[in-house]
Amino acid sequence: MPKLLLSRIRFYEIRDLVQNVKQPRRTDIVCNSKRRRRDFQELMVQNTDDMTSTKHRFQTNCDLHLNKLLKKKKYLAAFRTFLQSEYSDENLEFWLACEDFKATSSAEKLRCRAEAIYQEFIQPTARREINVDCHIREKIRKSLAKPSRSCFDEAQKHVYLLMESDSCPRFLQSDAYLSLKHKSRTLWYI
Repeated sequence: MPKLLLSRIRFYEIRDLVQNVKQPRRTDIVCNSKRRRRDFQELMVQNTDDMTSTKHRFQTNCDLHLNKLLKKKKYLAAFRTFLQSEYSDENLEFWLACEDFKATSSAEKLRCRAEAIYQEFIQPTARREINVDCHIREKIRKSLAKPSRSCFDEAQKHVYLLMESDSCPRFLQSDAYLSLKHKSRTLWYI
């Protein structure tokens, strides 16, 4: 008997035949497995343009998840705990401080909060310094003389993009998020 070169596809076909001999299979299962195999082969043939669009879709997906994390209390608490475990919670705390700052009504409170945010997060010797470039730091330092609600917008956007590209994808893959997501889908009946 001549030796046959077995490819993976050929091996699966032989395996399916052997299983059919031992135990009859439903035709829809066989058709589904062939359809899955064909779909997988079509995915493998994708060009690089499709790969970049997939990457863009993933970033948009992370943006949606980050918005959801920042708006819902239970996800925000889990995200904060995750970031604290990785010693990188200063970005989230800065973003939340900026949101509170924007909600401030009086000019005197605005100035006090702006100074506090600058000293805690932006100043080069800050206790919880965030990662922003020197141009943004300098603009914020100059705006502290007469702060407006938008003086931290550029830094806040920069920090949001950092969380979206780095922290959020790791959190979405973490056990903490997956268990929280699983618990929210579970219905309890008494």
